[in-house]
Amino acid sequence: MKKLAAMILAGVMCASTLTACGGVPENEVHSLSDLEGKTIGVQIGTVGMTIASDIADTTVEKYSKGADAVQALKQGKIDAVIIDGEPAKVFVSNNDDLMILDEKYDPESYAIAIKKGNDELTEKINDALKTLTENGTLDNIKKNWIGDEKGKSPYTTPEGTTYPNGTLVMATNAEFPPYESREDGEIVGLDVDMMRAVCDVLGYELKIDDMAFDSIIAAVESGKADVGVAGMTVNEDRLKNVDFSDSYTTTEQVVIVRKK
Repeated sequence: MKKLAAMILAGVMCASTLTACGGVPENEVHSLSDLEGKTIGVQIGTVGMTIASDIADTTVEKYSKGADAVQALKQGKIDAVIIDGEPAKVFVSNNDDLMILDEKYDPESYAIAIKKGNDELTEKINDALKTLTENGTLDNIKKNWIGDEKGKSPYTTPEGTTYPNGTLVMATNAEFPPYESREDGEIVGLDVDMMRAVCDVLGYELKIDDMAFDSIIAAVESGKADVGVAGMTVNEDRLKNVDFSDSYTTTEQVVIVRKK
């Protein structure tokens, strides 16, 4: 009887504190202030990594993919993930045991990274973005990937489009839905359609080079790629190494945690 009682008591303890029994710990992050002293998962080279590194007494676990950070969160290896808002929504929609905190960080601008001093290409891309904004194409691309109208207005190249100006190489990291991801072996997403539309306007054939996120800036600097497009926020650190186009959309960093 004593042995049975001990087993029952152990079961109660496990139910109330899974950590003690080797399970997933309860969520202790309910606001941004709760991140202090916690272990935070981030994707290498992202703004989320910078934010996490500036939080007092934290341990920052760095992953090559946002999805790997999310998996570590589910397993209880970390306490939270800091990541851009739209990818966070995708990850949470696919994992009903996760949620996004209501508190968010300040809005940021996404833009296209271009080699420093390549003013001609920067001007061309800005002109193309202006055209796509004015004729509604850019807005339709966003709606096709984000919001209630998702999937209803896929981008198609205008009939008769030609590419007399050769190839434009886009460096990206196809691990960041809905901006870029792999679907049936193809790289797809908002950024991909946006750059296809830009290239259609400018007469370039788009080539996509998938690589680690933290390799993109170096690829643009070295000339391996003409542009870097991967949900990339404009900030002072990146502006030291590359130029940026005008912004094509905005975002904000959010925090993913376990529901329980």
